[in-house]
Amino acid sequence: MNLDTVIFDMDGLLIDSEPLWQEAADEVFKLYGVNLTHEQYITTTGLRTKEFVHWWFTHFQLGEEELVRAEKKIIQVVIDKIQRKGAVMPGVQYILDFFEKKKFKIGIASSSPQQLIDVVIGMLGIQPYLKATASAEFLSYGKPHPQVYLNCAELLQSHPTQCICFEDSFNGMIAAKAARMKCVIVPHHSQQKDERWGAADLKLTSLQNFAIF
Repeated sequence: MNLDTVIFDMDGLLIDSEPLWQEAADEVFKLYGVNLTHEQYITTTGLRTKEFVHWWFTHFQLGEEELVRAEKKIIQVVIDKIQRKGAVMPGVQYILDFFEKKKFKIGIASSSPQQLIDVVIGMLGIQPYLKATASAEFLSYGKPHPQVYLNCAELLQSHPTQCICFEDSFNGMIAAKAARMKCVIVPHHSQQKDERWGAADLKLTSLQNFAIF
């Protein structure tokens, strides 16, 4: 099938929010006496907040009593941080205009809660481009499971093999490929040489550099 649909991840791809997620996680985890290293943090990039919290609460043997409270607190803190200092990633306007001119259906599939997706869309002013958004917040499984991408494709009335996805994380890349979609990876500059990106169909240093079609 010919490609006619593009689905974007959000955090770290459209908005420079990954450092803000890490700041929020650091602030909340310190309340429990935990300090994550950057290396530890990036191993769980792309997971939903509840999975991220559960992973590290289990790792540090913090118990389950505070899981939900910690998850909600991180989300509250990161929304506030994004509203105050979230910055658009390079090439976002370019890539949206590129696919709109090609008459592609455009969607967002994110691990973040719908509340945060709506905040970012409003901040970036990109609502007119979008035909659908999908959040993994309440799914049985988040990325690297493909369901959020499959859900977005369904909302866009597209077959998975008609879709090209843009991601910045390993978990997101695996989710897109598991959904049988093409995947363009735009990793953080510090991870550009990571051999794991070999599973992607294309690797870029910026959205601004995409010019396949």
